[in-house]
Amino acid sequence: MLRGLTTVTFFADDVTAAARWYTEVLGTEPYFAREIAGSTAYVEFRIGDHQHELGVIDRRFAPAPASDIPSGPVTYWHVDDPEAAFDRLLSLGATPHEKPVERGPGFVTASVVDPFGNVLGVMYNQHYLDVLAR
Repeated sequence: MLRGLTTVTFFADDVTAAARWYTEVLGTEPYFAREIAGSTAYVEFRIGDHQHELGVIDRRFAPAPASDIPSGPVTYWHVDDPEAAFDRLLSLGATPHEKPVERGPGFVTASVVDPFGNVLGVMYNQHYLDVLAR
């Protein structure tokens, strides 16, 4: 039934500011943007080895009101150095959600809360690298 990851979406009150922040984090501009009533309502980035999509949607289109407590599922993006990625995200204005933790040989996870209230996970995942090498 589930065939693969298509788009991870985050919400932001200021999509333009979020697009700038994620452009800095990812080192690439959004490849797609949509305006509604003269303001940016959605941007989308293609990132990583498989060009997965990361979208940022204006919070007014969220299906439920925002919470002050970051929660929900965490999507982990593979990084080669989770400690360095975690530190860099903090230096760019994110706040710690979970410091880097070794989950077993070849698996380290960490997560931050971006300046817009979304949980962003990073992970060194040996299995990801093994599959990519095939």
